[in-house]
Amino acid sequence: MSSTASPAPRRRLSREDRLRQLLDVAWQLVRDEGTEALTLGRLAELAGVTKPVVYDHFVTRAGLLAALYEDFDARQDQVFASAIAASNATLDDRAWVIAASYVDCVLLQGREIPGVIAALSSSPELEALKRQYEAIFLDKCRDALSPFGRISQAGLRGMLGAAEALSQAAASGEISREEAQQELLATILAMVNRGRD
Repeated sequence: MSSTASPAPRRRLSREDRLRQLLDVAWQLVRDEGTEALTLGRLAELAGVTKPVVYDHFVTRAGLLAALYEDFDARQDQVFASAIAASNATLDDRAWVIAASYVDCVLLQGREIPGVIAALSSSPELEALKRQYEAIFLDKCRDALSPFGRISQAGLRGMLGAAEALSQAAASGEISREEAQQELLATILAMVNRGRD
C-alpha cells in the first residue's frame, strides 16, 4: 500500500489578515500594471480568491481605491507621529520632520501612490475622502508649527501642493529624494516665517 501525501489543508485567513493580503496584492497590481488595471475581478484573480471575497471587502472599485488611500494615510500618519514625538521643539526640526516624512512616505509606497491619488479625483465621494484626510494632516502640521508663527490655511494648502508635487517628482526620478525634502523644507520655513511678520 503506497502512501500518497495529501495536500495540506488551506488555512482560512482572518478578515483582518485577508484585508491585508488584498491590499498588498492591490498595491503590487498598481505597481506592476498601473491604476487602470485595478479592478475587483483582477484583484481576486491575482490574490487567488473568489470575486465575492473581494466584493465583501471593498464592494466597488471606488471602495478599493478608498481603502488603498486609507492604508497609505495610516502608514504616513504613523511615520509622522513618531518623527514629531522624537524631534526637538524647534522650527527647523518640526519643519524637517514634515518635509522628510512626507517625501519618505510617498517614496516608501512607490510610484503607485500618485496613480491612486489621481484616481481619487474621479468621483465626488473619493475626492471628499481625500480632502478629509488632507484636513487631518494639515491640522497636525498646524499643531506642529503654530508655536513658531501664525499658520494660514492658504499657506498649509500651498505646502501640501508643494509636498505632493515634489514627492511625485522624486518618485518618478525627476529629482532626488534629498532635493524634494530640501525644497519642501524651504517652502515650510518660508510659510512659517511669513506668519511671523
